[in-house]
Amino acid sequence: MAECVEDNDAESRISYGDYIVLKRGDVFKSVQVENKKKVIFEKQWFFLDNAVGQLHGTMFEIEAGGSLRVKMVKRAGSSLSNDDSKEAGQDNRHIVDDGRSQKLTRDDIETLKEQGLKGQEIVQQLIDNSTTFKDKTEFAQQKYIKKKKRKYESDITVLKPSTRLLAMMYHGREPGKICHLRYDTLAQMLTLGNIHASSKIIVFETCAGLVLGSVMERMGGYGSVIQMYPGGGPTRAGMESFGFPSHFHETLHEFPMCKVNALLAGTLDLSEKDTDSRTDGSRDGLVDSSQKTSGVLVEGNPEPQSMEVSIDPEEEIKRAEREKLRQQRAQEKKVKMEERRKKLTSASALLQGRDADGLVIASRFHPCPALMCLLKFVAPSRPFVVYCQYREPLIECYTKLREQGGTINLRLTDSWIRHYQVLPNRTHPVLLMSGGGGYLLSGTTVAKSVIKQKSEEPAAKRLKLDEKSPS
Repeated sequence: MAECVEDNDAESRISYGDYIVLKRGDVFKSVQVENKKKVIFEKQWFFLDNAVGQLHGTMFEIEAGGSLRVKMVKRAGSSLSNDDSKEAGQDNRHIVDDGRSQKLTRDDIETLKEQGLKGQEIVQQLIDNSTTFKDKTEFAQQKYIKKKKRKYESDITVLKPSTRLLAMMYHGREPGKICHLRYDTLAQMLTLGNIHASSKIIVFETCAGLVLGSVMERMGGYGSVIQMYPGGGPTRAGMESFGFPSHFHETLHEFPMCKVNALLAGTLDLSEKDTDSRTDGSRDGLVDSSQKTSGVLVEGNPEPQSMEVSIDPEEEIKRAEREKLRQQRAQEKKVKMEERRKKLTSASALLQGRDADGLVIASRFHPCPALMCLLKFVAPSRPFVVYCQYREPLIECYTKLREQGGTINLRLTDSWIRHYQVLPNRTHPVLLMSGGGGYLLSGTTVAKSVIKQKSEEPAAKRLKLDEKSPS
């Protein structure tokens, strides 16, 4: 029955064009599966063609020539560590790390690789030629084997992209691109923002699209996501690494931050044309007219300048090709402008209702102006969450929200996580871990009119005070 389920589960199998996450040890990398494309990962190159058709989560071994082979994982009880850990010492106090315990040199190891020995066989050779391996404790032997396997065994695991994997990948490789956002902090953001299907969420982030992709994954392709972006266009590298199907992208809308004030004031003109296109078009027209008159005709003179001028046929062909290419580019630009106008129209229609179900901000810019502006598009009794690597900007946001009103249940928290090594007789916190996971400001929006009515004193109490004042 299990084989039938795996064969029918086509979505869990790898195919060309899919985005996958490669894992080796604690290192991750996101790539797209393409035909005969060389992938470089952890100083090794290989091709992913043999991974097509296999299930996600399969472990492969890199063979000579860069081809992948499905690795048969050994069962527990027949592993290398269990066989070689039978003879072990009591403690490591007499072991001196002077670099002389290993008889094999680097040249010998390279020779073994050239002879075609695989990673497991090289690890066995290192164990046999180590003079201190048998004197180490059982824990030290397993640690030694694990370290050498990671170095010499060329095994990779192909995984399906997820929020946790991509967040760990970015935080481990390029944390500056995601504002040092850790995966546990990202999980808290999705929870505090109440991200769920069939909701309308406003996202303003500069984390390479990681937060945007996480929100879209949580919503499952139902609802609407409005991405507010600074500059000329949105950044979605992290979102594309999720490999969402086409119907997910239909729920995504975009709106520039530079036009938010015009939308709030009601002066946003969606029918205006791009001035650059008109200037480019007029410039193209002048160039065309000048080129037409440069050969035979002169501006202002309809008569031929000289009947003896001969036109080279090759020049005419090149000129026609340039003219065709110019028209094609102008048409493509016109189509892009029309698509951009349609996207702007659909996003503005969603924002004008001011009934968004949530707001998520994670930006390298100061969050206070964006928060005060975007909160106007959120409906009452809806959550919002703001991430910042530092505490001081969020303190300023907290103070302004308390002064302005319209929000309750404001909470400023910091994220902290500790990794533990959980093994028999050696469970302890991991020594090397990140110092902090940033800060989160969360709260709930309310209608200001309700707050004013509640803050006013009852009429009966005011009357009693007025009666007692003359006496």
